Amino acid sequence: MTEKKPINPILKMALELGPVLVFFIAYFRLKDQVYTIAGTEYAGFIVVTAGFIPLMVISTGILWKLTGHLSKMQIFTVVLVVLFGGLTVWLNDPKFIKMKPTILYVAFGGVLGFGLLRGKSYLRHVLEGAMPLDHDGWMILTRRLMLFFFALAITNELVWRLMTEEAWVNFKTFGLTAAIFVFFMTQGKLFRDYGTEET
Repeated sequence: MTEKKPINPILKMALELGPVLVFFIAYFRLKDQVYTIAGTEYAGFIVVTAGFIPLMVISTGILWKLTGHLSKMQIFTVVLVVLFGGLTVWLNDPKFIKMKPTILYVAFGGVLGFGLLRGKSYLRHVLEGAMPLDHDGWMILTRRLMLFFFALAITNELVWRLMTEEAWVNFKTFGLTAAIFVFFMTQGKLFRDYGTEET
């Protein structure tokens, strides 16, 4: 098993969030453009998506090279980007990349739900070092996060189907990230009540 290497947290954040921010900036620069490639017209959104795929793969590869480790969540995310981003470009249809967060969050929620049915918290294996909680605390947090992921999946579907493309890009770039941050910030009482005194 490859040993996990330490990495500067700012560099780690840049590698994880950088591709998304580049996508956001490129989208607003190219969203009104139409490009003709090999006789086919591609909207700016499709062109930006085509650039996002290799950028995501490269940044994930660099992260793996520097740390010697990728979580299952990171691997699954990059696979979905390649698959749904590739379909978006190949079929010249933006709906596939817009569905990617829905599939991602349904999968995360489903995995957590499967663990709960077995009486286990799979979340604990991912975050135990960062959040020392007792068994009951992990089960409660896992149940809440499962419901939260399902809610994000539903919200993503509503946004991309009912709102403008620009609204979805803003939601994907900032809304989802802010929602996850707010979720964990509101779990303070849980951490106090079920936290352990581990060093």
